[in-house]
Amino acid sequence: MNCHDASLLKHAWADGELDVVRTMDIEQHLESCAACALAFENVRALKSAVKSDELYFRAPAGLERGIRARLRLERERAPGPRPAWWQWLKFAVPTAGVAFALGLLVFPLSGPSAEERLGQEITSSHVRSLMAEHKTDVASSDRHTVKPWFNGKLDFAPPVIDLAEHGFPLVGGRLDYLQNRAVAALVYQRHQHFINLFIWPAASESASPLWERAWRGYNLVHWTRAGMTFWAVSDLNGADLKQFAVLFSSGS
Repeated sequence: MNCHDASLLKHAWADGELDVVRTMDIEQHLESCAACALAFENVRALKSAVKSDELYFRAPAGLERGIRARLRLERERAPGPRPAWWQWLKFAVPTAGVAFALGLLVFPLSGPSAEERLGQEITSSHVRSLMAEHKTDVASSDRHTVKPWFNGKLDFAPPVIDLAEHGFPLVGGRLDYLQNRAVAALVYQRHQHFINLFIWPAASESASPLWERAWRGYNLVHWTRAGMTFWAVSDLNGADLKQFAVLFSSGS
């Protein structure tokens, strides 16, 4: 089992669709390949997030009761002999299907945007780094140590900035895996709070304003600058995390 084969099977693995032999082959590969292990863990985390109650929409209470009452009223008003229940069902099912389709056109189901889904994936990576005590692969407060460490490990050079004088000392850096690619993760600290700053190349060179969100107690700030995408995540309060993002953006 190599990385390419494992990548093709990761979604089937997450859905439990592989046989025992393939599953064992993948598990053996993951024990020796940190990059694939991160990729598979992200797939598992995304699958768990998709099952979140926040993404499901339940019918309002009393909807079924109201439909049954309406059908009963129409049946009582209908002239002539009352049709059998299956005859009503024969007309009700297509009508309900058309109504549902029209409802989707007029009132489409709203769900999280692509940025929000990515933000959830990034938050999961941040939490895993803290739970597994794997905040850094290279632990140093010296940007001249952290930045060269990424050479040869990524296909880009992430900016590394010293913000200690502003109250955000550098802790180190590590490799992470997001959106099917290896990314840089810089770790900063503010008092007892850790900040993960994820960096990878952007789709364009244009800069974007700060995008702020809060999700399950964590704050996120996203921006693009100089051809790079930046995502900062922490349980730090929103104002301080935004200050960190502004300082880093102005210095990058």
